[in-house]
Amino acid sequence: MNYSPQEIIETIQMVRMEHLDIRTVTMGISLLDCADSDTDALCRKIYEKIMAGAGRLVPVCETIEKELGIPIVHRRIAVTPIALVAAGIPVDGFQAVARALDRAASDSGVNFIGGFSALVHKGFTKGDTGLIQALPEALAGTRKVCASVNLATSKAGINMDAVALMGRIIKRTAELTAQEGSIGCAKLVVFCNAPEDNPFMAGAFHGIGEPETVINVGVSGPGVVLHAVRKSGDADFGELAEIIKKTAFKITRMGELVGRMASERLDTRFGIVDLSLAPTPAVGDSIAAILEEMGIEMCGAPGTTAALALLNDAVKKGGAMASSYVGGLSGAFIPVSEDAGMIAAVEAGAMSLEKLEALTCVCSVGIDMVAVPGDTPPETISALIADEMAIGMVNKKTTAVRIIPVPGRKVGDRVEFGGLLGSAPVMAISRLDSSRFIRRGGQIPSPIASLTN
Repeated sequence: MNYSPQEIIETIQMVRMEHLDIRTVTMGISLLDCADSDTDALCRKIYEKIMAGAGRLVPVCETIEKELGIPIVHRRIAVTPIALVAAGIPVDGFQAVARALDRAASDSGVNFIGGFSALVHKGFTKGDTGLIQALPEALAGTRKVCASVNLATSKAGINMDAVALMGRIIKRTAELTAQEGSIGCAKLVVFCNAPEDNPFMAGAFHGIGEPETVINVGVSGPGVVLHAVRKSGDADFGELAEIIKKTAFKITRMGELVGRMASERLDTRFGIVDLSLAPTPAVGDSIAAILEEMGIEMCGAPGTTAALALLNDAVKKGGAMASSYVGGLSGAFIPVSEDAGMIAAVEAGAMSLEKLEALTCVCSVGIDMVAVPGDTPPETISALIADEMAIGMVNKKTTAVRIIPVPGRKVGDRVEFGGLLGSAPVMAISRLDSSRFIRRGGQIPSPIASLTN
């Protein structure tokens, strides 16, 4: 990849003035050959395989960061879903596996490790059941382990037994980590149509269709896009889309450069660039601010969904022109706690859970890093998850929920997480009862649109 002097100058400007960074370089590692019926042997193999693959990830990223002058905020690892790898061990062994993952993450120096995961969109195996039951204690007892559960796909429908179970698991995780603002729930996400190459946490895992090892990159540039939109003045929407596309092109080119350098030095394959615009709590690095710069008084006002749709589409078009290796989620993230503009909108009453659900139709994830009162019933959480799964299933897109019912907190309180996770205002959630709906269980069938063969 060749870069002109003008491109280099523009990149320096974006880094220094517009919050541009590489949000994550994530190494995916297959653990399928670690499978063992002996828990101790499995944990040893997992630790050794991760250290052999990712032991140099952090120093390599640090060297690239210095050479290019581009910040790489996080270095992460994603592994094969542990429910598959650990299917042969006793149920009580999953806690030991979580600790082995945490130790490998700490010793390799990465920020997080993802893949304490299960894929249950059409039912449970023994390994799935063991992992899901272990989630609350595993997330409470580790610092760097992230978990995900895929509950639905457009082809299979929605596993409502799993949806009901995850409402209870999320509540228990919140209780066990209540002293830290229920941060365990910030490391747990449930999906519809989970991608196998997502570099972002908490949902990253190394899919079974992936190679032995791979480097995936997550770029982030809300501040750069905000600056470009601000400079556009009163341009019409067609012109605005072109401006955002050109900006996304530049961001993606930089992300692929970093990914290819890392993969070459780590002697592994380059996988994908994830185009997702991921905000941070820093002022000026906000998705909400971009939408407001388009002319919305405050994020959540009428017009927000249309503005977000334009943003998401233009970013994807620009990124697809810049690289043939786009993947992961590649959509705008709207995590409430991680976006200063979203926090302000919630506190002003402009943004509600219902509006977040509507925004899910045109962006990634949807109900993300949302804190709700601690007395919210698990059935209500499950029903909210079911709604998000339905949006993803019917629209053939990835949707997800990362919700935090914080014990002892009520609407209007603020929960502090720190770092990129920011702080979450506790949002109002419907007090209407959905328990009878959730108790039905079974499988919501896939829509007729799934019959595409």
